[in-house]
Amino acid sequence: MTHIMFTFSTAFMLGLSGLTFNRTHLLSALLCLEGMMLSLFIALAMWCTQNETMMFSSAPLLLLALSACEAGLGLSLLVATARAHGSDHLQNLNLLQC
Repeated sequence: MTHIMFTFSTAFMLGLSGLTFNRTHLLSALLCLEGMMLSLFIALAMWCTQNETMMFSSAPLLLLALSACEAGLGLSLLVATARAHGSDHLQNLNLLQC
């Protein structure tokens, strides 16, 4: 495993561990998801440049576009949750109530 690959794997695992262990606020969960997507984007871009393949050259841009859509959807859910419940605490959200 190269040094660069280890760095991006560690960044992804830190985002994943932050997502699993720190589930108090919706905003912190969204930030962990964005960190994971950023590490995936950089790793995919580095992989495409190392292999010098033109077949997968559009994959990082597609991942970046999906990440932007995910961020927009997450922020809209954050605003809707803050308006409906008054805060973004995940413990206050009960999915069984309408």
